[in-house]
Amino acid sequence: MSATGNRKFRWLPLAVFGAIAALLAAGVWMSRDPDRDALPSPLIGRPAPQFELPVLHEPDRLLGSEQLLGAPYVLNVWGSWCPGCREEHGVLTRFAEARRVRVIGYNWKDERADALRWLEQFGNPYWAVLVDYEGHGAIEWGIYGAPETFLVDAAGIVRWKHVGPMTDDDIREGLVPALEALQTPGARE
Repeated sequence: MSATGNRKFRWLPLAVFGAIAALLAAGVWMSRDPDRDALPSPLIGRPAPQFELPVLHEPDRLLGSEQLLGAPYVLNVWGSWCPGCREEHGVLTRFAEARRVRVIGYNWKDERADALRWLEQFGNPYWAVLVDYEGHGAIEWGIYGAPETFLVDAAGIVRWKHVGPMTDDDIREGLVPALEALQTPGARE
């Protein structure tokens, strides 16, 4: 091929690469899900897993799912090692201060001293903090990371789940409507 012919096709590999990159970018953009953190859970609409775990501030005391029946509660999975937990902590604290519902902390795979220090430093928004040092109870909940948050109704049925750090929008548009649905007569079977 002549020198003129080589120049004509010199940009072809770059053009092909650019076209492939544009297609990949379009695919990623089109597959974005605004509710990506609202992962479906097989627990929604089903009884919450039975548990009995030690209380962080009273290690000799156990608190279990049976004792939480009778009023709804929010179960927030967190750990002192979790950057997302720190990110959502102020949001969760403001929500807990409204006292609309009990907020139960589920300290997951953490050292007791680290968890206590973390709560002392950032504040304790929880009605009670359960500890799952080994993470065995989390398996029943389907927990695979922190933070995760569940709403459980008075009968012990899981009604809502959020994966990842909660924002004020998540609480306003997800948790609060789910909580209000529990308070609407006939809204739940």
